[in-house]
Amino acid sequence: MPALFSDDWMVDFGNAWNDEPELGDALAKIGFASVIGYGIDGEDKPRGYIKVENGYVTGAGAYDGTALNWDLRASPADWEKWCAGGIGMMALGLAYTTGKLKFKVGDYSAMVKNPAMAGPFIKSFTVMGRVARA
Repeated sequence: MPALFSDDWMVDFGNAWNDEPELGDALAKIGFASVIGYGIDGEDKPRGYIKVENGYVTGAGAYDGTALNWDLRASPADWEKWCAGGIGMMALGLAYTTGKLKFKVGDYSAMVKNPAMAGPFIKSFTVMGRVARA
């Protein structure tokens, strides 16, 4: 099984994202396009990324220096916890305010205030849990 945020894991995550209507379809309605990095807090760069165009992942893999619109960081233990059980809106707010989930790039406040983005963002954690990992 691929390790969390490895090249293979990110490709599998991108495929799972595209298979989930509450992500792709929902974000297509608002024309969402971004490059999102995922990584470990304290590291210089994210480990993996996905490229989303019109709501759907069109590229994914190990981080290759691509410019990011979002860069999400947390500890390995927190990522594992969220992958295993998802995250709700209250838990997301708590994770952000306590520094467990960091946005090195991206505007958390703007995202969470927009229901068309917040719902899919929360759903993305559930989808992460569908991807096998080491």
